[in-house]
Amino acid sequence: MKFPQPHSLKQIADLLSCSFVGDPKFKITGINEIHVVEPGDIVFVDHPKYYDKALQSAATTVLINKEVDCPEGKSLLISDDPFRDFNRLTLHFKPFQKGEELQSSQAQIGEGSLIQPGAFVGKNVIIGKNCLIQPNVVLHDHTVIGDDVIIQAGTVIGSDAFYYKKRPEGFDRLRSGGRVVIEDKVEIGAGCTIDRGVSGDTIIGAGSILDNQIQIGHDTQIGKKCQIAAQCGIAGCVIVEDEVVIWGQVGITSGITIGSKAVLLAQAGVSKSLKGGVTYFGSPAEESRSMLKQLAYLKRLPRLFEEFKKNG
Repeated sequence: MKFPQPHSLKQIADLLSCSFVGDPKFKITGINEIHVVEPGDIVFVDHPKYYDKALQSAATTVLINKEVDCPEGKSLLISDDPFRDFNRLTLHFKPFQKGEELQSSQAQIGEGSLIQPGAFVGKNVIIGKNCLIQPNVVLHDHTVIGDDVIIQAGTVIGSDAFYYKKRPEGFDRLRSGGRVVIEDKVEIGAGCTIDRGVSGDTIIGAGSILDNQIQIGHDTQIGKKCQIAAQCGIAGCVIVEDEVVIWGQVGITSGITIGSKAVLLAQAGVSKSLKGGVTYFGSPAEESRSMLKQLAYLKRLPRLFEEFKKNG
C-alpha cells in the first residue's frame, strides 16, 4: 500500500509516538507485507525468529519491537507493539469509509456494464467495459474489475483478510488496506469470496474461470487462464501460475507456488510448492500416478495378510 505522498521517518515516528533509528528525513513511501515489500516500504516484525528476514528484505524501514543493528541504507521504527502500529498506519492512510448508497457515486463504471439489483459497489471501485455484476454481489472499496468480467450472484469481492494475532484477551485483526484486482475476461461463479490484500493486491488473472463457492485468501495471485472448480479453498499469499487446473474441494496452504499448467485432482491437499506441468492427487498432494500405485498396493494388503496367515 503506497502513501498518497512520501513521508519522512520522523513524521511516521511522530504519528506512532515511537522512537527511530536513522536519518529523520529518510523517505518512506508505503507499507507492505514481507513477501511484497519494495524499497521505500515499511515492514513490521515482532518476533526474533523473523528479525533477519525483515532486516534483509527489500523494505527500507523496519517496524520492530527491539533496537538492533540497522543495515546500511535502512531505518528502524522502534515500537512496543509493531502489529498494533502497523494497523494504525493502515487505518490512518486508508480509513474505513461508510457506504451510503447501493451504488457509490465515487465508483467508475465502464460503458456497457450492467449492475443488477441488490449489488453493492463501494467507494473508489473501478469496473471496466461490458461487465455483468449479478444480484447481491458485493464489491468492497478500491476493487478493480477489468473488461468483459462476469460475477455471479452472492459473490463477495474485497472482504478483509483472515489474519490475526492471538493476545491474552483474544484475537486482534490485522487491518486490510489492500485491493482485489480482477483482470479482463474473468468469470466468477456464485457465492465466492475473495479477500483483499493486507497491503498489496489479490489478483485474478485474465481469462481465468472460477466455479461456485470458492474461497481465495489475501494477497494470493491467480494466473491467466486458470480453471478452479467448486468448493476449493486457497489460503493467503499463494501464487498460482498460468493455466493451472484445480478440481473440486482442493485445499492449498499459504505462501506456496503452484507451477504453470499443473493439474490438482479433486480433494487434493497441497502443503508445499508444486512443479508445473504435472498432475497431482491425494493429501499431501503427490504426482498422481505414484499416489494411485500406492492406493493399489494398499488395496492388496488384506489379501496378502490372509495369504501370509494361511501359509504361516
